[in-house]
Amino acid sequence: MSQNQFDKKSQAWSALFSEPMSDLVKRYTSSVFFDKRLWQADITGSLAHAEMLAAQGIISAEDHAAIQKGMAQIWSEIESGAFEWKLDLEDVHLNIEARLTQLVGDAGKRLHTGRSRNDQVATDVRLWLRGEIDLIGELLADLQKSLVDVAEAHADVILPGFTHLQVAQPVSFGHHMLAYVEMFSRDAERFSEVRRRTNRLPLGSAALAGTSYPLDRERVAKTLGMDGVCQNSLDAVSDRDFAIEFTSAASLTMIHISRMSEELIIWMSQNFGFIKIADRFTTGSSIMPQKKNPDVPELARGKTGRVVGHLMGLITLMKGQPLAYNKDNQEDKEPLFDTVDTLKDTLRIFSEMIGGQVNAATGKKEGGISVNAEAMERAALKGYATATDLADYLVKKGLPFRDAHETVAHAVKAAQSHACDLSELPLAVLQGFHASIEKDVYECLSLRGSLNARNILGGTAPAQVRAQVARHRARLG
Repeated sequence: MSQNQFDKKSQAWSALFSEPMSDLVKRYTSSVFFDKRLWQADITGSLAHAEMLAAQGIISAEDHAAIQKGMAQIWSEIESGAFEWKLDLEDVHLNIEARLTQLVGDAGKRLHTGRSRNDQVATDVRLWLRGEIDLIGELLADLQKSLVDVAEAHADVILPGFTHLQVAQPVSFGHHMLAYVEMFSRDAERFSEVRRRTNRLPLGSAALAGTSYPLDRERVAKTLGMDGVCQNSLDAVSDRDFAIEFTSAASLTMIHISRMSEELIIWMSQNFGFIKIADRFTTGSSIMPQKKNPDVPELARGKTGRVVGHLMGLITLMKGQPLAYNKDNQEDKEPLFDTVDTLKDTLRIFSEMIGGQVNAATGKKEGGISVNAEAMERAALKGYATATDLADYLVKKGLPFRDAHETVAHAVKAAQSHACDLSELPLAVLQGFHASIEKDVYECLSLRGSLNARNILGGTAPAQVRAQVARHRARLG
């Protein structure tokens, strides 16, 4: 056999072509070296398809048995690393099909009856992504549990709450941590919704128009644990909404991680000194020996742009495509795969960095973040964080809020001129701003009093923080 004949034989469409594909085009169009990660989904989907073909009498029981046996050997070969992936065979699907045919002969050729690579790849990606979404859900739960642990341990720690990065009101550090739990819980909900729309079967749509074979698509969907079948063959083979929607949900999750990263970076700086991040999550400087850099949060902040970029890339990929399948869609996999990898790695490391890890030598859990409660409380005293509490106090004495607001502004100005906190102004001075002010004002002007006063659902009072901790523990299991 000549080299020309050999090359044509290796291509699924070879009979139509009079010359082999150039090596440059092979490399340019091949996807096998990144889409081979779909091999388990490809074999699983093929086995479900073969089972249905046999049940429908489209292939014989003997062919079905041969396909099962061949696929079992291929599975073993790939797991052990013995499988030879060939560039000439372009992608994961043709590599597996060629090996199956080599092992079981004509039975392997009959497997492709009633399907196309178009519906095959759409099915494989959905099956693979479904499993990844399930794992991401577990990782999100782990991160939330780590944050809940920190919140419970620091429900009584006072942190300056900021707006515009200016000291605004005192909040519980535990309450602050639970804000991220809420974000990640919404992320988990989004992934759950994406999973539901991902978990639908394109197989049986063939190239674009369906097939003349009497396939039982619902049977295949049930075998694969899918929630239903795609109802339009054109849409089924060309739809990548699920990948875009997944990457959108991943982008939001990374944005939430990036926001947390920004705060960890700020809090760790010498100017704040609110926290320390364990050495195992930081690096030093090659020139400045005093440095300890928060590389993990910084890199996560940077990787967020990478994931958001993948979202933009997928949207752009799809925007100009006419129905049905186009080769453009080969470009959906690398950004999707990288998004999954980046998100999983980031969730794992943040869960460990926030919650700590068990020391193998001692058996004790070592925290990844330590909190400097004294530094946080000192910072909360710098910005007149209880000014709103004084306004609320005056409202309860009968002043309209706008008048109370103006009165307190004068009091803050006086405190600034005396270089002291509102709680340090003498009672006589405070009464000079309004006669209704009494000695009990100092309770509301204290940081602890301000914190405890916000004992309302969703508020920052330690009692509310503990109630929320209990709710999240019950939800997360």
